[in-house]
Amino acid sequence: MDDIVVVENLVRYFGDIVKTEVLRNISVSFKRGAFTAIIGPSGSGKTTFLNIISLLESPSSGKLYIDGKDFSTGDINEYSSFRNRNIGFIFQFHYLLPEFTALENILMPYWIGYGKPPVSMVKKAIRLMKEIDILNVKDKFPNQMSGGQQQRVAIARALLNEPKIVFADEPTGNLDRETGFAVLDVMRRMVKEKGTTLIMVTHDREIAIKADRILELVDGEICKSFIVKEKGEKKTRELLEDRTCVF
Repeated sequence: MDDIVVVENLVRYFGDIVKTEVLRNISVSFKRGAFTAIIGPSGSGKTTFLNIISLLESPSSGKLYIDGKDFSTGDINEYSSFRNRNIGFIFQFHYLLPEFTALENILMPYWIGYGKPPVSMVKKAIRLMKEIDILNVKDKFPNQMSGGQQQRVAIARALLNEPKIVFADEPTGNLDRETGFAVLDVMRRMVKEKGTTLIMVTHDREIAIKADRILELVDGEICKSFIVKEKGEKKTRELLEDRTCVF
């Protein structure tokens, strides 16, 4: 697999007179089609890092390449068309629009980007709902769904345009353990079947262990980076418990 996201010496700081460094000279790459979990304590820079590599926020310095294109400089607003075509987002809160049905929420990115969806796109959305077992809520509004159903609708919305990368920020954070793992299984299955790259921030180490690779940030720097399958589950758990930085 080739690299779909490449970061070189990435720095992010806030403030002009007194600069607070949030990310410090991060260099890392992400394989196409792989599932990477990003973990780390609160304030370690996880969400800021995810926002930068998903083109929601600009770095202070450093290089960022996505699918071979250089996004190191320029206005974030200029990247909207690339995001719409190539990137899907799943957040801790589903952000479903309450006045629209599940099907309408899934189709919303198409509505915003291109106008009224053709019949072929509606059929595609319905097919996607069937694949992730939410066809029974097609005509229901968000307040008529369970938390797990709401998040599955959010997953379908993120996958509708067949993005090359899905970025997820604590997608199971508001769910109970059983529902969280069920939602994770849906995400893993869908990205594997479609060859999509999944990059997820999570505080849950049991969720992280299900990834192909784990990346740990501590104080704005990469502390650990390893392939789960190469280490095995037992060694992976030991590495996650170990406070020292290893690669």
